[in-house]
Amino acid sequence: MINEMNEKSENKQNSETGAVHKRRPRYKGTHPRKYSEKYKELNPQLYPETIEKVISKGSTPAGMHIPIAVDEILEILDIKEGENGLDCTLGYGGHTRKMLQKLNGKGHLTSLDVDSQNILRTEGMLRKEGFTEDILSIRHINFQNLDQAAAEQGKFDFILADLGVSSMQIDEPERGFSWKHEGPLDLRLDQNSGEPASERLKELEWDELAGMLTENADEPYAEEIAKKVTRAIYHKEPVETTTQLAALVREAVTEATRHEQLKKGELEDLIKKSSTRTFQALRIDINQEYEVLYNMLEKLPEVLNDGGRVAILTFHSGEDRIVKKEFKRFYREGRFTEIAKDAIKPSKEECFRNPRARSAKLRWAIK
Repeated sequence: MINEMNEKSENKQNSETGAVHKRRPRYKGTHPRKYSEKYKELNPQLYPETIEKVISKGSTPAGMHIPIAVDEILEILDIKEGENGLDCTLGYGGHTRKMLQKLNGKGHLTSLDVDSQNILRTEGMLRKEGFTEDILSIRHINFQNLDQAAAEQGKFDFILADLGVSSMQIDEPERGFSWKHEGPLDLRLDQNSGEPASERLKELEWDELAGMLTENADEPYAEEIAKKVTRAIYHKEPVETTTQLAALVREAVTEATRHEQLKKGELEDLIKKSSTRTFQALRIDINQEYEVLYNMLEKLPEVLNDGGRVAILTFHSGEDRIVKKEFKRFYREGRFTEIAKDAIKPSKEECFRNPRARSAKLRWAIK
């Protein structure tokens, strides 16, 4: 009965907005739980009050990405009308939109993304908002090739690189980024190239996988998880989905801590953290994220104008260490005139409204 009332209400709302009605998925109970059932969150333009309610509770609505450290980034980049800028990661367009507003129709911004799905979704949205090609160029380019964008548009006055995975990628089960959702074990940022994580795992010996978990995610149970996963693959047990891998992580951590005196809830907390780190380590390896970051940083000073500003937003210690080290090197070599002494972290208020901001660190430099 409640679902029928909700559906009638949705039909009325669609008729009022002029949107084409599409019957929403049916679900059990009073609230949708699966990603595909969250019809309000997946259509934010139709349900702004619901979206604000979700955000106010410290959650990210399904199918959306809330840009992080916007005020801090805009202060660092100090964008002026008429300047030429680069957003290395278009994503949902949150940072891109804010930078375009600062340009105020004068100048140009190029936004890159390796994820073709992000480009299709976000470009259509931004074009409808009036950001035409003369002010905004969107290119399907990996940001390690930012010199290609500079060859097309000229050197840049400001550059932003948000290294985080977008919330849409994490939330969409078919992308395989999260252990929380059932889906294929993929983890590719660009599903049109490379091999999925399920195939990559078949190529690794246990010590190689353990090294990957340690190097890419500082996983304390790296050896136990690696042995559990490679043993399952050796015995032809399927490790093709996110939940199958998550189950092996759970078994490994449970066995590794069986003699420890853990308090109530501590084991589940350890399992969640190890699951997150395992998926992070695999994602970094599948997409060669460290190599891509090094390549991008090496080209960075050469694509900036004198006085150009760059801000880089990282989300785990490995990325931050690389950015910090390279910025210091460029400063010593005289390629940057000024760099951040310390990383900037989002405010407590922002972290409450957007929990995915908690691990973010922002560093900046000036050429």
